Amino acid sequence: MSSRPTKEPVTVPPHIQTRLEAAGLRRTLATRAVLGLFLAQPHGGLSHAQALNALTARGLDINRVTLYRLLDRLAVCGVLQRHTDDQARTWRFNLAPQESQARETGTAPLFECDACHRQLRVADASASTQTLAQDVFSALARLGHRGARVEVAVHGTCMDCLEPAA
Repeated sequence: MSSRPTKEPVTVPPHIQTRLEAAGLRRTLATRAVLGLFLAQPHGGLSHAQALNALTARGLDINRVTLYRLLDRLAVCGVLQRHTDDQARTWRFNLAPQESQARETGTAPLFECDACHRQLRVADASASTQTLAQDVFSALARLGHRGARVEVAVHGTCMDCLEPAA
């Protein structure tokens, strides 16, 4: 990996630093640069190719395989979330919520715009999805399994992407 000076320094928030340390990941230049992409647009989702292009535009020349591994490691340690983009047949990554946000939203559905890939939690629907989650956990327990989390995703088009069409 060769680097040119990046345009802005990246400060790693404490909750992310804690997750990195717990996973044994170092805060390298590449890690800080990748985190900077996601911290700059917390609701946006990036594919590997988009992240690679954005890093190159910011002045960091990173090997594509190194980036794949880093994105996967950040997803495994809970800093990023990885979702399948069925239309593009690729993975998309976005910043994972903080522990406090995750507890507040519980099993609230996630809305992802299929046009811009922005992701938003639909917290208003959390009461009904709590019941759904409990039903799923109970069914799994009866079969001898233990569920960890329920993820509900709704795909569609956000209001920002709908407006140009209207």
